[in-house]
Amino acid sequence: MNIFPKQIKLSENKDLLIIFWNDNSVQTTSLVKLRKLCPCATCLAEKENQSPTYIPLYSENQIRIKSIHQVGNYAISIVWQDGHNTGIYEFPFLKILGDKSD
Repeated sequence: MNIFPKQIKLSENKDLLIIFWNDNSVQTTSLVKLRKLCPCATCLAEKENQSPTYIPLYSENQIRIKSIHQVGNYAISIVWQDGHNTGIYEFPFLKILGDKSD
């Protein structure tokens, strides 16, 4: 069975992404976690250049979502308030993120 979201929304406080999956599960993932694990090439390269003990600190506009767009039938793209928009979050990746603790 292909996993895909039936609905995606932000929590009232706008600090969590809530996903209602087609398997009837519901998951919440913090926006800090989503930004920290951004899968784009730029963010991955930045992470490779940091030490394993590096802890990123984000400003408010780096962890606030401006908009979310569906990418085909397999992913979403998030536009963050600071303009960052190159990460494509595939549905299986999002599902795994929700299953792991921060």
